[in-house]
Amino acid sequence: MDWHFPSADVCQSWGAALAQTLPASAVIYLEGDLGVGKTTLAQGILRALGVTQSIKSPTYTLLETYETKSGLAHHLDLYRLNDPEELEYIGIRDYLGTPALWLVEWPEKGKGHLPNADLTLLLHILPDARHHLSATPQHARAEAWVQALPVALARMT
Repeated sequence: MDWHFPSADVCQSWGAALAQTLPASAVIYLEGDLGVGKTTLAQGILRALGVTQSIKSPTYTLLETYETKSGLAHHLDLYRLNDPEELEYIGIRDYLGTPALWLVEWPEKGKGHLPNADLTLLLHILPDARHHLSATPQHARAEAWVQALPVALARMT
């Protein structure tokens, strides 16, 4: 399933709409090159879930945890990771034991230490400067989240 975004605001709105379909515990991998909108999308999801504090990219901290109206949300940016084992230094095992929403940027850098994705969102920039998002549900439960998005967010192929 594919969408095009003409602006960051539309990307955040898409994230906000997705947030309304998510259960309290889910794992979403955010993939794509630098600057394609992964953090922007995460901000849209987290704002829609009631986070009012500043939502910054966890590029330097690797992990930011937020209290949402549905429970905990962990936003990870693993770009700076050199080895997946480094996740042990931030106590990743402690986080895995509690149900939460996981938004993981650069998940391939944490392979073997992260929960499996329910939904993978791949973002990239098209030659005409529009942002493109492909959603790949990893099972039927996640497919239902994407299918529940409002008609106003009509899929584009």
